[in-house]
Amino acid sequence: MADGMRAPADRFDAAQVAAWRRDGGVLVPGFFSAEEVAAVQADFETVFGDAARAEAAMVRRREGRPGAFSAAQFATFEAVPFDCSPALNLIGVHPALVAFAKAALGADDVRLYQCQAWAKFTGAADYEQPFHCDFANHTLVGPSEDATGNAFTVMGYFSDVSEAHGPMHYVIRPDSDRIAGPEATLGGPDEQAALHAKLLPHARSSAAPAGAVFAYGIDVFHRGTNLTAPNGHRYAVTACFKRAGDDAIGYHAWPFHHMKPWRRIFEHATPEQLACFGVQRPGDPFWTETTLARAQARYPGWDLTPWRAALRERR
Repeated sequence: MADGMRAPADRFDAAQVAAWRRDGGVLVPGFFSAEEVAAVQADFETVFGDAARAEAAMVRRREGRPGAFSAAQFATFEAVPFDCSPALNLIGVHPALVAFAKAALGADDVRLYQCQAWAKFTGAADYEQPFHCDFANHTLVGPSEDATGNAFTVMGYFSDVSEAHGPMHYVIRPDSDRIAGPEATLGGPDEQAALHAKLLPHARSSAAPAGAVFAYGIDVFHRGTNLTAPNGHRYAVTACFKRAGDDAIGYHAWPFHHMKPWRRIFEHATPEQLACFGVQRPGDPFWTETTLARAQARYPGWDLTPWRAALRERR
């Protein structure tokens, strides 16, 4: 079987699922095929171009302080959909990623609640960050003690990422638990600097060739690092999944982004991929002749055949 045609469950194994639940993070090399990587790379070039490649002066950090978050880090960090091919638009709901999320979360039905493409370029910003956990902007409360009750986040690399290309650094949960719980990410600057110094000796790198994915949880300490390779770039896609019906976790309200080119997704996605965005599956009572007509008016190129067939079967 060609690499790009591998069955979804062949791209990860039970040991990697167990490692994610136990450690909070696991690196899976070779998750995406060379053909899939090349297609997504081409879309990154289409979407982000060369505008951010200029070697700009780095922001000077305060002596003794870890890196900090800044708007410049996120200047080329945008949510799907994009006006490009299906490759980048649908890579976040690749069947293998969805299968991985279901296995990790122990759920038969999951929702994609965040998906963004992130292009980083040497010198475009100071990408150094302090160690932090993501739960603060993914839930209004705190992370669950049960990993399956949190979220499954994936950072997929679509360019080769060495230590000179800004890999994410992280601390596995068994190591960080001996230092502080995820709530320590809420501390002030002095507390953050002290926490950073304690976590730094335990840091691991997610550096890997293009096609790798790093899966982690919203309670895992991690940080962005700088690109130092001359004229370097890092292409990555983040995709966050939660169990369907878990209203405590969220990020994007997809309908809020209605001005973006959603036809790029609706015209190419399968019913299961659309279900990850919250679109009702074929056979759902939502679908009637009227709602089908309204959906077709909004997305003329959407092939509604499976939905129409399911409606006929219900009659």
